[in-house]
Amino acid sequence: MSIHVIGVVALVLVFIVGTLRPVSIGALSLVATFLIGTLVASESVDDLLAGFPADLFVLLVGVTYLFGLASVNGTIEWIIDRAVWLFGDRPALVPWLVFVFSAVPTTAGALGPAGVAMLAPLCLRLGDRYAIDRRMSALMVMHGSCLGNFSPLNGLAIIVQKAAGAGGVQVSSAALFFGNAAYNIVLAVVIYLCFGGRTLLRERHMRVATASATIAAGVGARAEGGAAATATGGSGDVPGSTAGAQTSNERSGSARPAALRTDQAITLLVMLGVGVGALVFDIEIGFLALVAAVALHAVFPKRFDRADKKIVWSVVLLICGVTTLVAAMERYGTIGAVGDGIAGIGVPLLTAFLLCLVGAVTSAFGSSAGLLGVLIPLAVPFLVQGQVGATAMIVALAISATVVDSTPFSSVGALTLANAPEPERPSLFRTMLGWGIAMAVTAPVLTWLVFVLPSVP
Repeated sequence: MSIHVIGVVALVLVFIVGTLRPVSIGALSLVATFLIGTLVASESVDDLLAGFPADLFVLLVGVTYLFGLASVNGTIEWIIDRAVWLFGDRPALVPWLVFVFSAVPTTAGALGPAGVAMLAPLCLRLGDRYAIDRRMSALMVMHGSCLGNFSPLNGLAIIVQKAAGAGGVQVSSAALFFGNAAYNIVLAVVIYLCFGGRTLLRERHMRVATASATIAAGVGARAEGGAAATATGGSGDVPGSTAGAQTSNERSGSARPAALRTDQAITLLVMLGVGVGALVFDIEIGFLALVAAVALHAVFPKRFDRADKKIVWSVVLLICGVTTLVAAMERYGTIGAVGDGIAGIGVPLLTAFLLCLVGAVTSAFGSSAGLLGVLIPLAVPFLVQGQVGATAMIVALAISATVVDSTPFSSVGALTLANAPEPERPSLFRTMLGWGIAMAVTAPVLTWLVFVLPSVP
């Protein structure tokens, strides 16, 4: 039996067994990698581990460690309190704010994992304050990040342009960016309608009350102190001013957040520093976050007691295991064999559709950037024939290969999943997996219909 068939069957069995039995899919993937590599491919252990994603391991550990610290000492809660106070009685807009915030880093040039690493913890917690469906918050974060993937400033757009240009194919930067952005905006509308947006509009005032109630404990002591001072005349405020402030706060949806402690202020500055270092100076965010987390934990050990337990080892095992198995399949030539077979079909429209399908399915378990660098050269030979529009085909392929980043196996999806509370991760994992499969199935069809088919001369 061909090693390509064995690899595909093993991948399918891993997901079936991991779904039906309480065994980590990541652990099953590592076992499958070992068995195929040693028994079929005759590889050494060093060869097997060559596909282990060390960069992704450091990214997940470093980021979840840092934000675990910020959660334990209350820094994230302070940020969310401030956001609730500012947003006031507009809960129906919060998912869209999450979507827009998540799009800013990638549009400005950051790769998706860097932006999501900084924003997912805050956006998911903000959604919780307004009792927004966590699935909506998570999907808005991921597709907001996808919106900016092909900005002219983003590395993915540069990869696409270079890969196409090397084969003599010119691609419109504007069409690539706006086509991808429009597709993700449409998906955001679908997410909003399917995961509780209409309920948010109907229950606006109740959601505000929920958001206000969740921060009452955080500001209660300060509010009581202010009321006592007013009652005893110990404050320089005009009598009745406290009541007036409270009325104003009630109208805005919450009380003003409490002041930051020293350790919280330093944690906030460190988090901002990590964000600037990763997004502006392009420093590897995994190691940067790990250094920041270790330094904070060493300086304030009592404030961060047991914060290292916040590292999401289950997600690390899941993602690294699956990625190692997929990397082995790429090493054995399974992905290349499929691509070569498709490219040799000789029917341009069918070839275009199948390339988009392979791009979507494969990218769901691997690197979108690496896959685009492989698939675009495969598409060039029939693109230069002029039987389909080159820009339209590249746009369809780029969208198909990146919207599946909403699966829990991409770095963007893994970071989002890692920031969900432990009890809710299995449910969110299933939702993300189902949504990712839906993207892998629908994106090739829709992009082929919307972009490729109308481009035929």
